Amino acid sequence: MKFVAFERAMQGTGASRRLRITGRTPGIVYGGTAEPLLIEIDHNALWHAIKKEAFHGSILEMELNGKEHKVLLRDLQMHPYKQQVQHIDFQRVEARTRMTVKVPVHYSGEEASPAVKTENCLVNHVVTELTLSCFPADIPEFIAVDLSGLKKGTSLHVKDITLPKDVKFVAKGQVNPVLVSVTAIVEEVAAPVAVVDPKDAKKGGKGKK
Repeated sequence: MKFVAFERAMQGTGASRRLRITGRTPGIVYGGTAEPLLIEIDHNALWHAIKKEAFHGSILEMELNGKEHKVLLRDLQMHPYKQQVQHIDFQRVEARTRMTVKVPVHYSGEEASPAVKTENCLVNHVVTELTLSCFPADIPEFIAVDLSGLKKGTSLHVKDITLPKDVKFVAKGQVNPVLVSVTAIVEEVAAPVAVVDPKDAKKGGKGKK
């Protein structure tokens, strides 16, 4: 995925505020052997780009001064209540350096699983993205997980899935976290309704004097 950036001369809170007023978003590119580079991006173009999944988890081609640079999105700072990107960070991509990236998980097949089809269960997607370590050329666009084999009383963990070659899961707290859980649907039993004979109802309504 490609985007266009421009070198930014001014820095500081005041300069960034003035830049946002003109419809530009301040940013920075860091990493590698080069010095950090201040950039600015057209906000409208950026706003449309961040809505695409590929912008967040794949290598991006940044055009700057007529040259293309491979970068990876590292951070987005959003306005508290406005639809505005206030600042954006990118990391330079070097072919021989392993990178830690967050990759979305795409689930499929749950409707065909025994858990859903015949065992009256709900399938809960606990994790929607994984933190992975790999070389830039090996970064997957997403991780596909087939749920067609899920059964009642089971769950799916990270170690239950096969990651692409040379791609490793980065544990943050949990070595083998749950990706998907299966919960049985509990059907509510209606309380019995007493049937009253109309004659008895009339007798009860008269009362005693």
